[in-house]
Amino acid sequence: MGCIVRRTPLPGPRSQEILTRKQAVVPNALSVHLPAVVESAEGALLHDVDGNTFIDMSGGIGCLNVGHGNPAVAAAMRAQIERSWHTDFTVVPYESYVALAERLVRLVPGDWPKKAAFFNSGAEAVENAIKFARAFTGRSAVIAFSGGFHGRTLLALSLTSKTHPYKAGFGPFAPEVYRAPYPDPYRAPAGLGAQAWGEACAAELARMFTTHVAAEAVAALIIEPVQGEAGFIVPPAGFLQAVQAICREHGIVMIADEVQTGFARTGRFFACEHSGVAPDLTVVAKSMAAGMPLSGVIGRAEILDAPGDSAIGGTYVGNPVACAAALAVIDEIERLGLVRRAEAIGTRLRGRLVQLQERHAAIGDVRGLGAMLALELVTDRRSRAPARELTTRALQRAMDLGAVFLRAGLHGNVIRMLVPLVISDAQLDEAMDVLDAALTSAARP
Repeated sequence: MGCIVRRTPLPGPRSQEILTRKQAVVPNALSVHLPAVVESAEGALLHDVDGNTFIDMSGGIGCLNVGHGNPAVAAAMRAQIERSWHTDFTVVPYESYVALAERLVRLVPGDWPKKAAFFNSGAEAVENAIKFARAFTGRSAVIAFSGGFHGRTLLALSLTSKTHPYKAGFGPFAPEVYRAPYPDPYRAPAGLGAQAWGEACAAELARMFTTHVAAEAVAALIIEPVQGEAGFIVPPAGFLQAVQAICREHGIVMIADEVQTGFARTGRFFACEHSGVAPDLTVVAKSMAAGMPLSGVIGRAEILDAPGDSAIGGTYVGNPVACAAALAVIDEIERLGLVRRAEAIGTRLRGRLVQLQERHAAIGDVRGLGAMLALELVTDRRSRAPARELTTRALQRAMDLGAVFLRAGLHGNVIRMLVPLVISDAQLDEAMDVLDAALTSAARP
Protein backbone atom coordinates (compact mmCIF):
# COMPACT_ATOMS: atom_id res chain seq x y z
CA MET A 1 0.00 0.00 0.00
CA GLY A 2 1.34 3.42 -0.96
CA CYS A 3 1.86 6.47 1.22
CA ILE A 4 -0.16 8.90 -0.89
CA VAL A 5 -3.68 9.61 0.34
CA ARG A 6 -6.23 11.53 -1.76
CA ARG A 7 -9.46 12.46 0.05
CA THR A 8 -10.36 15.61 -1.90
CA PRO A 9 -9.50 17.31 -5.18
CA LEU A 10 -6.98 20.16 -4.87
CA PRO A 11 -7.55 22.41 -3.15
CA GLY A 12 -9.75 20.72 -0.58
CA PRO A 13 -12.49 22.80 1.09
CA ARG A 14 -10.50 23.68 4.21
CA SER A 15 -7.41 24.56 2.16
CA GLN A 16 -9.55 26.66 -0.19
CA GLU A 17 -10.96 28.61 2.72
CA ILE A 18 -7.48 29.39 4.09
CA LEU A 19 -6.11 30.25 0.63
CA THR A 20 -9.02 32.64 0.13
CA ARG A 21 -8.10 34.35 3.41
CA LYS A 22 -4.48 34.43 2.25
CA GLN A 23 -5.49 36.20 -0.97
CA ALA A 24 -7.05 39.04 1.04
CA VAL A 25 -4.05 39.79 3.27
CA VAL A 26 -0.84 38.40 1.66
CA PRO A 27 0.79 40.09 -1.38
CA ASN A 28 0.11 38.42 -4.74
CA ALA A 29 3.84 38.07 -5.36
CA LEU A 30 3.89 35.40 -2.63
CA SER A 31 2.08 32.86 -4.78
CA VAL A 32 1.91 29.23 -3.68
CA HIS A 33 3.07 26.15 -5.57
CA LEU A 34 0.95 23.43 -3.94
CA PRO A 35 -2.72 24.48 -3.54
CA ALA A 36 -3.03 22.68 -0.22
CA VAL A 37 -2.39 23.96 3.30
CA VAL A 38 -0.09 21.80 5.39
CA GLU A 39 -1.29 20.60 8.77
CA SER A 40 1.56 18.29 9.73
CA ALA A 41 4.59 16.57 8.23
CA GLU A 42 7.08 13.85 9.04
CA GLY A 43 9.98 12.36 7.15
CA ALA A 44 9.18 12.83 3.46
CA LEU A 45 5.40 13.12 3.88
CA LEU A 46 3.11 16.16 4.00
CA HIS A 47 -0.43 16.03 5.38
CA ASP A 48 -2.84 18.83 4.51
CA VAL A 49 -5.81 20.19 6.45
CA ASP A 50 -8.23 18.17 4.28
CA GLY A 51 -6.68 14.77 5.04
CA ASN A 52 -4.59 14.45 1.88
CA THR A 53 -1.04 13.06 2.10
CA PHE A 54 1.72 13.95 -0.36
CA ILE A 55 5.25 12.68 -0.94
CA ASP A 56 7.50 15.72 -0.66
CA MET A 57 10.17 15.70 -3.37
CA SER A 58 10.98 19.37 -2.73
CA GLY A 59 12.17 19.24 0.88
CA GLY A 60 11.24 22.87 1.56
CA ILE A 61 13.53 23.83 -1.36
CA GLY A 62 16.33 21.70 0.03
CA CYS A 63 16.00 22.62 3.71
CA LEU A 64 14.95 19.25 5.08
CA ASN A 65 17.78 16.82 4.44
CA VAL A 66 17.10 15.24 7.85
CA GLY A 67 13.36 15.14 7.14
CA HIS A 68 10.22 16.91 8.30
CA GLY A 69 9.63 16.81 12.05
CA ASN A 70 12.93 15.15 12.87
CA PRO A 71 12.51 14.17 16.55
CA ALA A 72 16.12 14.84 17.55
CA VAL A 73 16.08 18.33 16.03
CA ALA A 74 12.72 19.09 17.64
CA ALA A 75 14.01 17.92 21.04
CA ALA A 76 17.13 20.07 20.74
CA MET A 77 15.05 23.15 19.96
CA ARG A 78 12.63 22.50 22.83
CA ALA A 79 15.51 22.06 25.27
CA GLN A 80 17.10 25.34 24.13
CA ILE A 81 13.78 27.23 24.33
CA GLU A 82 13.37 26.10 27.92
CA ARG A 83 16.77 27.64 28.72
CA SER A 84 16.70 30.85 26.61
CA TRP A 85 15.81 31.86 23.07
CA HIS A 86 17.43 35.26 22.48
CA THR A 87 20.08 37.60 23.80
CA ASP A 88 21.98 38.68 20.65
CA PHE A 89 25.25 36.77 20.69
CA THR A 90 27.36 39.94 20.63
CA VAL A 91 25.57 41.30 23.71
CA VAL A 92 25.40 38.15 25.83
CA PRO A 93 27.04 35.10 24.17
CA TYR A 94 25.88 31.49 24.47
CA GLU A 95 27.62 28.16 24.01
CA SER A 96 25.56 26.74 21.12
CA TYR A 97 26.97 29.39 18.75
CA VAL A 98 30.54 28.50 19.71
CA ALA A 99 29.86 24.75 19.61
CA LEU A 100 28.36 25.02 16.11
CA ALA A 101 31.33 27.03 14.88
CA GLU A 102 33.66 24.34 16.27
CA ARG A 103 31.78 21.60 14.41
CA LEU A 104 31.65 23.42 11.09
CA VAL A 105 35.27 24.55 10.92
CA ARG A 106 36.19 20.86 11.13
CA LEU A 107 33.72 19.83 8.43
CA VAL A 108 34.38 22.51 5.81
CA PRO A 109 37.20 21.67 3.36
CA GLY A 110 40.55 23.39 3.88
CA ASP A 111 43.63 22.45 5.87
CA TRP A 112 44.16 25.80 7.55
CA PRO A 113 42.82 27.73 10.58
CA LYS A 114 39.13 28.54 10.03
CA LYS A 115 36.41 30.52 11.77
CA ALA A 116 32.64 30.78 11.34
CA ALA A 117 30.05 33.56 11.56
CA PHE A 118 26.30 33.00 11.55
CA PHE A 119 23.42 34.92 10.00
CA ASN A 120 19.71 34.43 9.21
CA SER A 121 19.35 33.61 5.50
CA GLY A 122 21.43 32.43 2.59
CA ALA A 123 21.27 35.87 0.98
CA GLU A 124 22.47 37.51 4.20
CA ALA A 125 25.38 35.07 4.42
CA VAL A 126 26.31 35.80 0.79
CA GLU A 127 26.35 39.54 1.43
CA ASN A 128 28.50 39.10 4.52
CA ALA A 129 30.90 36.80 2.68
CA ILE A 130 31.46 39.64 0.20
CA LYS A 131 31.99 42.05 3.09
CA PHE A 132 34.61 39.74 4.60
CA ALA A 133 36.38 39.48 1.25
CA ARG A 134 36.33 43.22 0.63
CA ALA A 135 37.67 43.96 4.10
CA PHE A 136 40.44 41.38 3.66
CA THR A 137 41.56 42.39 0.15
CA GLY A 138 40.83 46.12 0.17
CA ARG A 139 39.22 45.59 -3.25
CA SER A 140 35.61 46.12 -4.37
CA ALA A 141 34.75 44.11 -7.49
CA VAL A 142 33.01 40.72 -7.42
CA ILE A 143 32.73 38.06 -10.12
CA ALA A 144 29.64 35.84 -10.31
CA PHE A 145 28.53 33.36 -12.95
CA SER A 146 25.83 33.19 -15.59
CA GLY A 147 22.90 31.20 -14.26
CA GLY A 148 23.96 31.67 -10.65
CA PHE A 149 21.46 32.26 -7.86
CA HIS A 150 22.64 33.84 -4.61
CA GLY A 151 19.53 35.40 -3.07
CA ARG A 152 17.12 38.31 -3.33
CA THR A 153 18.56 41.14 -1.21
CA LEU A 154 20.28 43.98 -3.09
CA LEU A 155 23.84 42.68 -3.44
CA ALA A 156 22.73 39.04 -3.57
CA LEU A 157 20.20 39.89 -6.27
CA SER A 158 22.90 41.77 -8.17
CA LEU A 159 24.94 38.55 -8.12
CA THR A 160 21.93 36.44 -9.17
CA SER A 161 21.69 35.77 -12.89
CA LYS A 162 18.01 35.30 -13.76
CA THR A 163 15.87 38.24 -14.79
CA HIS A 164 12.30 36.94 -14.39
CA PRO A 165 10.88 36.69 -11.82
CA TYR A 166 13.79 37.78 -9.64
CA LYS A 167 15.41 40.92 -11.08
CA ALA A 168 12.97 42.56 -13.49
CA GLY A 169 11.78 45.90 -12.14
CA PHE A 170 14.00 45.89 -9.06
CA GLY A 171 17.07 47.83 -10.28
CA PRO A 172 19.34 49.66 -10.11
CA PHE A 173 21.60 46.95 -8.76
CA ALA A 174 24.85 47.05 -6.83
CA PRO A 175 27.86 48.15 -8.89
CA GLU A 176 31.14 46.31 -9.49
CA VAL A 177 29.54 42.93 -10.23
CA TYR A 178 30.92 41.11 -13.27
CA ARG A 179 29.53 37.98 -14.95
CA ALA A 180 31.58 35.00 -16.10
CA PRO A 181 30.25 32.02 -18.13
CA TYR A 182 29.32 28.79 -16.31
CA PRO A 183 29.63 25.68 -18.48
CA ASP A 184 26.36 23.78 -18.89
CA PRO A 185 27.40 20.46 -20.49
CA TYR A 186 23.92 19.86 -21.97
CA ARG A 187 23.97 23.23 -23.74
CA ALA A 188 27.60 23.41 -24.82
CA PRO A 189 28.12 25.14 -28.19
CA ALA A 190 27.71 22.89 -31.21
CA GLY A 191 30.78 20.79 -31.88
CA LEU A 192 32.25 21.46 -28.46
CA GLY A 193 32.28 18.63 -25.91
CA ALA A 194 31.61 19.18 -22.24
CA GLN A 195 35.29 19.10 -21.26
CA ALA A 196 36.32 21.56 -23.96
CA TRP A 197 33.39 23.81 -23.02
CA GLY A 198 34.56 23.87 -19.42
CA GLU A 199 38.08 24.77 -20.50
CA ALA A 200 36.73 27.52 -22.78
CA CYS A 201 34.71 29.02 -19.92
CA ALA A 202 37.76 28.97 -17.62
CA ALA A 203 39.76 30.71 -20.35
CA GLU A 204 37.04 33.34 -20.70
CA LEU A 205 37.15 33.93 -16.94
CA ALA A 206 40.89 34.61 -17.19
CA ARG A 207 40.31 36.85 -20.22
CA MET A 208 37.87 39.00 -18.22
CA PHE A 209 40.82 40.57 -16.43
CA THR A 210 41.74 42.15 -19.77
CA THR A 211 38.29 42.93 -21.11
CA HIS A 212 36.05 43.63 -18.09
CA VAL A 213 37.81 44.26 -14.78
CA ALA A 214 41.39 44.40 -13.58
CA ALA A 215 42.36 41.37 -11.50
CA GLU A 216 43.80 43.62 -8.79
CA ALA A 217 40.36 45.21 -8.37
CA VAL A 218 38.53 41.92 -7.72
CA ALA A 219 37.85 41.08 -4.08
CA ALA A 220 35.91 37.86 -4.54
CA LEU A 221 34.53 35.30 -6.92
CA ILE A 222 31.37 33.46 -5.89
CA ILE A 223 30.34 30.16 -7.45
CA GLU A 224 27.88 27.32 -6.86
CA PRO A 225 29.67 23.94 -7.15
CA VAL A 226 26.37 22.71 -8.64
CA GLN A 227 24.08 25.45 -9.90
CA GLY A 228 20.67 25.14 -8.27
CA GLU A 229 18.15 27.58 -9.67
CA ALA A 230 19.72 27.30 -13.14
CA GLY A 231 18.64 23.67 -13.28
CA PHE A 232 21.14 21.56 -11.28
CA ILE A 233 24.04 22.22 -13.63
CA VAL A 234 27.09 20.11 -12.78
CA PRO A 235 30.19 21.68 -14.35
CA PRO A 236 32.64 19.51 -16.31
CA ALA A 237 35.48 17.86 -14.43
CA GLY A 238 38.33 20.25 -13.79
CA PHE A 239 36.32 23.47 -14.04
CA LEU A 240 36.18 24.24 -10.33
CA GLN A 241 39.88 23.46 -10.00
CA ALA A 242 40.64 25.86 -12.85
CA VAL A 243 38.55 28.57 -11.20
CA GLN A 244 40.36 28.05 -7.91
CA ALA A 245 43.76 28.28 -9.65
CA ILE A 246 42.77 31.60 -11.25
CA CYS A 247 41.62 32.97 -7.89
CA ARG A 248 44.86 31.95 -6.19
CA GLU A 249 46.97 33.42 -8.98
CA HIS A 250 45.36 36.84 -8.52
CA GLY A 251 44.72 36.90 -4.76
CA ILE A 252 40.94 36.71 -5.23
CA VAL A 253 38.85 35.23 -2.42
CA MET A 254 37.00 32.18 -3.74
CA ILE A 255 33.54 31.82 -2.19
CA ALA A 256 31.60 28.58 -2.62
CA ASP A 257 27.84 29.03 -2.30
CA GLU A 258 26.85 25.68 -0.74
CA VAL A 259 23.45 26.92 0.43
CA GLN A 260 21.62 24.25 -1.58
CA THR A 261 24.41 21.69 -2.03
CA GLY A 262 25.65 21.43 1.55
CA PHE A 263 24.86 19.10 4.44
CA ALA A 264 25.05 15.75 2.63
CA ARG A 265 22.84 16.65 -0.36
CA THR A 266 25.26 15.56 -3.10
CA GLY A 267 26.72 12.47 -1.43
CA ARG A 268 29.45 14.47 0.30
CA PHE A 269 29.00 16.74 3.29
CA PHE A 270 29.88 19.62 0.95
CA ALA A 271 29.74 19.45 -2.84
CA CYS A 272 33.21 20.96 -3.26
CA GLU A 273 34.61 17.73 -1.83
CA HIS A 274 33.79 15.95 -5.10
CA SER A 275 36.36 18.06 -6.94
CA GLY A 276 38.93 18.38 -4.16
CA VAL A 277 38.48 22.16 -4.14
CA ALA A 278 38.85 23.95 -0.81
CA PRO A 279 37.34 27.45 -1.17
CA ASP A 280 38.51 30.34 0.94
CA LEU A 281 34.96 30.90 2.21
CA THR A 282 31.94 28.60 2.22
CA VAL A 283 28.38 29.93 2.49
CA VAL A 284 25.77 27.63 4.06
CA ALA A 285 22.06 27.78 4.97
CA LYS A 286 18.90 25.76 4.12
CA SER A 287 19.43 22.24 5.57
CA MET A 288 21.97 23.62 8.03
CA ALA A 289 19.22 23.96 10.66
CA ALA A 290 16.41 21.91 9.09
CA GLY A 291 14.60 24.99 7.86
CA MET A 292 15.11 27.18 10.91
CA PRO A 293 16.39 30.66 9.90
CA LEU A 294 20.15 30.17 10.14
CA SER A 295 23.03 30.61 7.71
CA GLY A 296 26.77 30.88 7.97
CA VAL A 297 30.09 31.87 6.46
CA ILE A 298 32.95 29.52 7.26
CA GLY A 299 36.50 29.89 6.03
CA ARG A 300 40.01 31.14 6.45
CA ALA A 301 40.45 32.74 9.84
CA GLU A 302 42.45 35.68 8.53
CA ILE A 303 39.62 36.61 6.13
CA LEU A 304 36.90 36.42 8.76
CA ASP A 305 39.06 38.43 11.15
CA ALA A 306 39.57 41.25 8.61
CA PRO A 307 36.54 43.50 9.36
CA GLY A 308 36.85 45.86 12.30
CA ASP A 309 35.16 45.57 15.67
CA SER A 310 31.34 45.34 15.35
CA ALA A 311 31.50 45.62 11.54
CA ILE A 312 29.67 42.27 11.21
CA GLY A 313 26.53 41.26 13.08
CA GLY A 314 22.78 41.68 13.43
CA THR A 315 20.12 41.40 16.09
CA TYR A 316 18.95 37.87 15.36
CA VAL A 317 22.00 36.30 13.72
CA GLY A 318 23.06 32.94 15.10
CA ASN A 319 19.92 32.58 17.21
CA PRO A 320 20.50 30.02 20.01
CA VAL A 321 17.47 27.89 19.10
CA ALA A 322 18.57 27.72 15.46
CA CYS A 323 22.15 26.89 16.53
CA ALA A 324 20.81 24.06 18.71
CA ALA A 325 18.85 22.79 15.71
CA ALA A 326 21.96 22.90 13.53
CA LEU A 327 24.01 20.92 16.03
CA ALA A 328 21.26 18.29 16.09
CA VAL A 329 21.18 18.24 12.27
CA ILE A 330 24.90 17.45 12.12
CA ASP A 331 24.44 14.72 14.72
CA GLU A 332 21.55 13.23 12.72
CA ILE A 333 23.48 13.32 9.43
CA GLU A 334 26.26 11.37 11.11
CA ARG A 335 24.00 9.02 13.11
CA LEU A 336 21.79 8.13 10.13
CA GLY A 337 24.64 7.95 7.63
CA LEU A 338 22.94 10.48 5.36
CA VAL A 339 26.03 11.18 3.27
CA ARG A 340 26.02 7.54 2.13
CA ARG A 341 22.24 7.56 1.93
CA ALA A 342 22.37 10.54 -0.46
CA GLU A 343 24.60 8.51 -2.76
CA ALA A 344 22.19 5.57 -2.62
CA ILE A 345 19.18 7.82 -3.27
CA GLY A 346 21.02 9.38 -6.20
CA THR A 347 21.79 5.99 -7.72
CA ARG A 348 18.19 4.80 -7.36
CA LEU A 349 16.65 8.06 -8.59
CA ARG A 350 19.00 8.37 -11.55
CA GLY A 351 18.17 4.84 -12.61
CA ARG A 352 14.45 5.59 -12.56
CA LEU A 353 14.90 8.94 -14.32
CA VAL A 354 16.93 7.33 -17.11
CA GLN A 355 14.13 4.80 -17.53
CA LEU A 356 11.66 7.68 -17.77
CA GLN A 357 13.89 9.33 -20.38
CA GLU A 358 13.59 6.19 -22.49
CA ARG A 359 9.77 6.36 -22.21
CA HIS A 360 9.24 10.10 -22.61
CA ALA A 361 10.73 11.89 -25.62
CA ALA A 362 10.34 15.26 -23.85
CA ILE A 363 13.08 14.42 -21.33
CA GLY A 364 16.18 15.87 -22.93
CA ASP A 365 18.61 15.49 -20.05
CA VAL A 366 18.95 13.76 -16.70
CA ARG A 367 21.62 15.26 -14.48
CA GLY A 368 22.78 16.08 -10.99
CA LEU A 369 25.08 14.95 -8.23
CA GLY A 370 24.14 12.54 -5.46
CA ALA A 371 20.57 13.19 -4.33
CA MET A 372 20.48 16.55 -6.13
CA LEU A 373 18.90 15.42 -9.40
CA ALA A 374 16.84 16.97 -12.16
CA LEU A 375 15.42 16.33 -15.59
CA GLU A 376 15.12 18.92 -18.37
CA LEU A 377 12.06 18.92 -20.60
CA VAL A 378 12.38 19.97 -24.25
CA THR A 379 10.03 20.22 -27.22
CA ASP A 380 12.35 17.88 -29.12
CA ARG A 381 15.75 16.43 -28.37
CA ARG A 382 17.38 17.75 -31.53
CA SER A 383 16.64 21.44 -31.05
CA ARG A 384 16.61 21.19 -27.22
CA ALA A 385 14.07 24.02 -27.17
CA PRO A 386 12.73 24.45 -23.60
CA ALA A 387 9.28 22.97 -22.94
CA ARG A 388 8.08 25.32 -20.19
CA GLU A 389 4.35 24.75 -20.68
CA LEU A 390 4.78 20.97 -20.60
CA THR A 391 6.78 21.35 -17.38
CA THR A 392 3.97 23.39 -15.82
CA ARG A 393 1.40 20.75 -16.72
CA ALA A 394 3.59 17.89 -15.47
CA LEU A 395 4.18 19.58 -12.11
CA GLN A 396 0.44 20.22 -11.71
CA ARG A 397 -0.50 16.66 -12.66
CA ALA A 398 2.07 15.31 -10.20
CA MET A 399 0.58 17.37 -7.38
CA ASP A 400 -2.90 16.19 -8.33
CA LEU A 401 -1.59 12.62 -8.05
CA GLY A 402 0.08 13.26 -4.69
CA ALA A 403 3.76 14.14 -5.17
CA VAL A 404 5.32 17.60 -4.88
CA PHE A 405 8.15 18.40 -7.31
CA LEU A 406 9.77 21.78 -7.94
CA ARG A 407 10.58 23.74 -11.09
CA ALA A 408 14.02 25.13 -11.92
CA GLY A 409 16.03 26.25 -14.95
CA LEU A 410 16.55 29.60 -16.61
CA HIS A 411 13.63 28.77 -18.92
CA GLY A 412 11.47 27.11 -16.27
CA ASN A 413 11.67 23.71 -18.00
CA VAL A 414 13.56 21.68 -15.38
CA ILE A 415 11.98 19.44 -12.73
CA ARG A 416 14.29 19.26 -9.73
CA MET A 417 14.34 16.87 -6.79
CA LEU A 418 15.54 17.77 -3.30
CA VAL A 419 14.05 14.87 -1.38
CA PRO A 420 14.52 14.55 2.37
CA LEU A 421 17.40 12.10 2.74
CA VAL A 422 15.33 10.03 5.18
CA ILE A 423 12.90 9.06 2.42
CA SER A 424 12.34 5.31 2.00
CA ASP A 425 12.98 3.41 -1.21
CA ALA A 426 9.26 2.60 -1.41
CA GLN A 427 8.37 6.29 -1.18
CA LEU A 428 10.95 7.12 -3.86
CA ASP A 429 9.50 4.49 -6.17
CA GLU A 430 5.96 5.71 -5.54
CA ALA A 431 6.97 9.29 -6.35
CA MET A 432 8.67 8.15 -9.56
CA ASP A 433 5.51 6.29 -10.57
CA VAL A 434 3.60 9.53 -10.04
CA LEU A 435 6.11 11.46 -12.16
CA ASP A 436 5.81 8.87 -14.92
CA ALA A 437 2.02 9.18 -14.94
CA ALA A 438 2.21 12.97 -14.74
CA LEU A 439 4.50 13.19 -17.78
CA THR A 440 2.24 10.86 -19.72
CA SER A 441 -0.82 12.94 -18.84
CA ALA A 442 0.92 16.27 -19.48
CA ALA A 443 1.94 15.20 -22.97
CA ARG A 444 -1.72 15.07 -24.02
CA PRO A 445 -3.30 18.18 -22.45
